[in-house]
Amino acid sequence: MQTKFSLLGAVLLTGLLAAGCAGPEKKLGRGMNNFFEIVRGGEMRRTVEQSALFDSPATAYTTGFVRGFNRSMARAGIGLYEIVTFPIPSYDPIATKYLKSEPVYPDNFKPRLLADSMFATDTAIGFSGGDVAPMIPGSRFRIFDN
Repeated sequence: MQTKFSLLGAVLLTGLLAAGCAGPEKKLGRGMNNFFEIVRGGEMRRTVEQSALFDSPATAYTTGFVRGFNRSMARAGIGLYEIVTFPIPSYDPIATKYLKSEPVYPDNFKPRLLADSMFATDTAIGFSGGDVAPMIPGSRFRIFDN
């Protein structure tokens, strides 16, 4: 029994090391991004917005909400699949006819960099620009937005 686990561990380690790192790294990152779509809520906000614009404002909060919830669950399922199978090729995104491979946002909001000293070029004087709280849905406050 122990020999089987040792052999399985050796095969998994060899597969992980032989796969390289660019493909699995990208697949794992994409999987984590898709899996945490439930927390981010971008698919939900975009679908409600698109339903209001293209279907009817009266159906935005009902049909748009249900459609957004379905798309969020589909994206989370795809993300879970990509997290579990990240060391196994193929590293291309799946279900791209239904969902985009990159995260989606409503058309009225595109996230920018955080207001953080890591991204600021003028930290010596103590002022910088960027989003203050992009992780909070509906947050549009920016410092020094010209």
